[in-house]
Amino acid sequence: MQSTIHVTPTDHDVDAHAPASTYYTTGSNSSGALNRLKSYTRRTGTETFSAHSIPRRRRASHDDKNKARKFLIDVQETQRIILEQEDTDGDFQITINDLGPKTLTVGTADSGGYKKIEIRGTYMLSNLLQELALANDYGRKHIVLDEARLNENPVDRLSRMIRHHFWDGLTRRIDADGLEIICADPKNRSADHNPRIYIPYNEIEVYEYYKEMAEARKHLNLEVELLPQEITPEYVKSINDRPGILALAMKKTQDANGKASFVGVPFVVPGGRFNEMYGWDSYFETLGLLVDGRVDLAQSMVENFVYQILHYGKILNANRSYYLTRSQPPFLTDMALKVYERLRSDREEENKEWLREAFKAAIKEYHTVWMAAPRLDKKTMLSRFYPTGLGIPPETEASHFDHIIEPFAKQYNVTIPEFNDLYNSGKVKEPKLDDYFLHDRAVRESGHDTTYRYEKRCAHLATIDLNALLYKYEMDIGEAIQDIFDGDLEDYEGIPQDAEVWFERAKVRKERIDKYLWNEEKSLYFDYDTVKEEQSIYDTVTAFWAMWAGCASQEQAEKMTKNSLIKFEVIGGLVSGTEVSRGVISLDRPNRQWDFPFGWAPHQIMAWRGFEKYGMLDIARRLAYRWLFTITKSFVDFNGVVPEKFDVVSLTHKVEVEYGNVGVDFKFVPREGFGWMNASYQVGLSYLNTQMRRALGTCTNPDLLFERSLARENALKTAGASLHRRKSSEAAAIAITKNGSINAAITRVAADSGIGGGSGLVPSDNYEMMNSPMTLQPDSHYALK
Repeated sequence: MQSTIHVTPTDHDVDAHAPASTYYTTGSNSSGALNRLKSYTRRTGTETFSAHSIPRRRRASHDDKNKARKFLIDVQETQRIILEQEDTDGDFQITINDLGPKTLTVGTADSGGYKKIEIRGTYMLSNLLQELALANDYGRKHIVLDEARLNENPVDRLSRMIRHHFWDGLTRRIDADGLEIICADPKNRSADHNPRIYIPYNEIEVYEYYKEMAEARKHLNLEVELLPQEITPEYVKSINDRPGILALAMKKTQDANGKASFVGVPFVVPGGRFNEMYGWDSYFETLGLLVDGRVDLAQSMVENFVYQILHYGKILNANRSYYLTRSQPPFLTDMALKVYERLRSDREEENKEWLREAFKAAIKEYHTVWMAAPRLDKKTMLSRFYPTGLGIPPETEASHFDHIIEPFAKQYNVTIPEFNDLYNSGKVKEPKLDDYFLHDRAVRESGHDTTYRYEKRCAHLATIDLNALLYKYEMDIGEAIQDIFDGDLEDYEGIPQDAEVWFERAKVRKERIDKYLWNEEKSLYFDYDTVKEEQSIYDTVTAFWAMWAGCASQEQAEKMTKNSLIKFEVIGGLVSGTEVSRGVISLDRPNRQWDFPFGWAPHQIMAWRGFEKYGMLDIARRLAYRWLFTITKSFVDFNGVVPEKFDVVSLTHKVEVEYGNVGVDFKFVPREGFGWMNASYQVGLSYLNTQMRRALGTCTNPDLLFERSLARENALKTAGASLHRRKSSEAAAIAITKNGSINAAITRVAADSGIGGGSGLVPSDNYEMMNSPMTLQPDSHYALK
């Protein structure tokens, strides 16, 4: 006797690509529907066969081959099998580095699990592992899983995960409900790990709120402290041994009993060990939020920046106590304008008042932070990163500065920890160390920590990126006064602001940038050493920030594009700096993460906008495709990873560099991605045309896609540069396949992806060229079939 349990879908099937919160709680995966699916067995006499032991069957001729397939999955059992069979390196991910068979048999939902289908290849198996983890989040023991969720176009899948999952995973609030999460600080290497929050001296109501909360939730062991009215470098150093979170903006509300209370204004953190609101990260995260329609959250980010300027005197490096003396690259005016453009049109006056407060804060920041000592250089009248902190930066790994401290410790005949205590307490004075840590803190304020561009000199450099940003401030403020506020804007002191004054400031800054930072011979902007009174020789991709800000002339922009873009454009996007500028790497001179060969999301986004601004949209699109290809390929090959940074020459996120990589340490499914990397993907997609997006979905090699345009540019390139790019692609292919020792699979994307083709995976034993217009070269293994 045989019997088969059939699964009958509920009255309405859920979109196969719905967010997990919907997909695993409604339709075929609702509680009621799944109560009938507790056992999937068939009996013959006295024998019982589990769903996994039923012999594999070929699909019958009468089956509907065009019907979208659904699988009947036992969540925990399938998870156990896939890890046991496929996760050969034990990292709870399915990647191209795993040596399993890359195939798993599952039962179809229409047959009650009786008929079997193979799920094959790294991409589909890793997606299955991710979906099992998401289903487990919602308490599902059994699920009906759409095949379309497993073979989904990777571009659509990643964009969907960012929009529906990653932003929420990165969102924080500092209030009763969110404080416990935000207090966690993986960077804290002090002996004191008690959760602690510091409140501005004049925020008494907020102080009382947190005191009451600490009393009501004693298990938190929360300490609440008021900051002094004047926050000096000496004070900041004095509390480094008891670090804490800094309060951000709150809104008054009422609790369930009608009592006045507060709720924290939300913000997005970068992710990983960076569990606080960072300065320039927040700008790029805001751009991504706006693409995804998260206008309220983007608006909250601006409001938290305004709060920081009002209460801490600056937009902070991040809202931890040890960052109180440091800022980061200023983006507030553009950030506020981008949000303002997306606010509801039926609240025009309210929106203007909101923008007015943001611009008043930006004006204060401009004058008191960037145009004041010590950051302003009095001779060039250009600005520098020049924080006022004291002592050793406490947020680094314990051994980070050992190589610097060791000679001094030997001189005093003490251990390195003992010398650290002597130096931080002021018992020993070492001017050379003071100078070293001044520049080190300046590097961190710049956001580019660390790079040989700034080694032991950052505080002396008037940089192209900082001064381009301040030019943008000056133009934004002038244009907002003229075009939005109808000439009516005052600062916090009640002083009326004149648009022409701000335009004149911008004009003068452009003249100074041209005088000190532009190099006509090299067709590039360089930093200027205000102490040595000479230009730096380091080629930096931030030179293109001048195009983003609009302070480059059309002629300068065209010269940079023609003569200097080649220095930075590699297969995977824009590299931070040139290999020549970085210099030779050795055991005594290790690589730095903001140097060659690394690429970073903010540099890409700024360049895209810069080229677009100067009428070079084709270049912006090409650069965007290169970067998105790098992200998509890692996403496909490495279980959905979205890391902090990439080696864009070798196309890998597995980097050997001082701080490693953030966003790669997860089990089963990525929960956050990384803040500005998420944003770069969503923003970058807006630059691609239909053909490019289709090519991206099949991981088409950028050099293949742009073969014709690159051929036209070959006349402008040296043979050495072309050879370097080709060798970079070949090196990437060798690295990805472990020198050919790993078989790969070619993804055939779903029929409903908009690309064409069927579903499932086509196995391939090698990387040979296939007869397809979007066939890939050896360093990529996804193609249309």
